[in-house]
Amino acid sequence: MKITIDTEARTLVAEAGGAREEMPLYSDRAFELVSDAWVKLGWNQRYSYTFSWMGRPIIQLPEDMVRTQEVLHAVQPDVIIETGVAHGGSLVFYASLCKAMGRGRVVGIDIEIRPQNRAAIEAHPLAGYITLVEGSSTDPAVVARARGMVRPGEKVLVLLDSNHTKAHVAAELEAYHDMVTPGSYIVATDGIMKELHDVPRGEASWTWDHPTAAAAEFAAAHPEFELAQPPWPFNQSGLSRNITHWPGAWLRRR
Repeated sequence: MKITIDTEARTLVAEAGGAREEMPLYSDRAFELVSDAWVKLGWNQRYSYTFSWMGRPIIQLPEDMVRTQEVLHAVQPDVIIETGVAHGGSLVFYASLCKAMGRGRVVGIDIEIRPQNRAAIEAHPLAGYITLVEGSSTDPAVVARARGMVRPGEKVLVLLDSNHTKAHVAAELEAYHDMVTPGSYIVATDGIMKELHDVPRGEASWTWDHPTAAAAEFAAAHPEFELAQPPWPFNQSGLSRNITHWPGAWLRRR
């Protein structure tokens, strides 16, 4: 797509596949098109690698974190399971929300938790809210250990943020979905990959090999889940679409 912005005329022209669309620059449609381009450029330039939460690198788009906060506040989970630990920033983020809400704890699973990251997480003031599990997120023994951390009657929310291949995410969805309680979610993060196959750091295989494809196939095979963006609890704009690295990610258990 070719986008031409004229700030003097206050117009935006989008051209793709022989079609031409002209619109006011200050319009919801223009905002969405510019945002899509900004997200791709920001991902390639590692914009998400510039943020931390309470001292730990978080490596997430801030909008995704705020939207997740909205969901956590609405669901009020007792257990948040996240696959993929990295530096631990998102675990600390969820733990801080648990403390603020007065309920909940976090389980972080990763095939390799580097010693310096483990030490930093375990020394963090919110470490008491976090349990670390080292091992493949799809290993039956690891899945069983995570399941054993959930007490009867507790609300569970799961975020999948480890290996982002379609096959691995599909395996994680099958492994963890039955832990998710009605009204809560399992989230296949980072489906933005499908939009990034043509950026300098992208890969051609991402046109089909990405988490959103796994989530869509899972939803089609599991009618007890619906694939839908969680509603915004506050919106005084004309906008309705997230700026996100997680398109098509949110699977809600009916």
